[in-house]
Amino acid sequence: MGDVASHPASLEAIRAAAARIAGHAHRTPILTSETLDAMAARRLFFKAEVFQKVGAFKFRGAMNAVSRLADEAAARGVVTHSSGNHAQALALAAKLRGIPAWIVMPKGAPAIKRRAVEGYGATVVECENTLEARESTAARVVAETVGTLIPPFDHPDVIAGQGTMALEILEERPETEAIVVPIGGGGMISGVAIAAKALKPSIRVFAAEPALADDASRSKASGRIEPVERIDTIADGLRTSLGELTFPVVRDLVDEVLLVEEGAIVAAMRLVWERMKVLIEPSAAVGVAAVLDASFKARRGFGPTAVVLCGGNVDLDRLPWQG
Repeated sequence: MGDVASHPASLEAIRAAAARIAGHAHRTPILTSETLDAMAARRLFFKAEVFQKVGAFKFRGAMNAVSRLADEAAARGVVTHSSGNHAQALALAAKLRGIPAWIVMPKGAPAIKRRAVEGYGATVVECENTLEARESTAARVVAETVGTLIPPFDHPDVIAGQGTMALEILEERPETEAIVVPIGGGGMISGVAIAAKALKPSIRVFAAEPALADDASRSKASGRIEPVERIDTIADGLRTSLGELTFPVVRDLVDEVLLVEEGAIVAAMRLVWERMKVLIEPSAAVGVAAVLDASFKARRGFGPTAVVLCGGNVDLDRLPWQG
């Protein structure tokens, strides 16, 4: 295990973030389903971030980061690049603080997410659908506006904000023995893993990742960041690579990365819609698919497992099972 001091956040920072965002972010419910328990062969606790502001966990980190800005920096506004949920989160956090926001979004981002960003009053700047284009466009916008860049995941305050989920899970369900978290850039699982392992060292933390965007799995295996090679997974919120801050946490604190196929993601999303009556997006379905996989069901050594339903922003005009 690497040096914990080198990680981008601490339990103390995550607790401070929880206090800081308490008046803004929702404490989301933890749902259960006897049907899914039976299918998974263990008790499941679903952390329903679909009911968070902007419909996703991202608001926690964005609100914490915006709240931490000094007044002078905040007045110049904030900038980010995001396919959707962080974009909405930062736009709303900026609106609540009364500051401007510029959001770089790739062409083809879900229309529902772009409309929401614009609805919060942010300015959308379009770019090509590559990580290089996102980052270079964001850098140009920062230079033009002198705003503060708040990236979607590779930022200490963002990571600390996301970690507040683990505090809530273990406070409400202390019997939790494992947590499954979808992974893209790694900000969510970094915060969750830091908090969970500090509070309960025996807990297992699993990352759930689309097989078509398996950079985290490859990075953990090789011991270095392996950039994402394909970005055509249906889980649009997970189409990015680990960052310089998140990779060491995944390397040190995540027990394993679980890969799931596209068909399983779609089936899990439909299952949750139909049986739990909860509208989750494909990225959230990745964690559900992972715990329903036969290889995970066969695992022993741990029982009750929390699954983060990370978001619920679905483009209903582009449902994967429509003809």
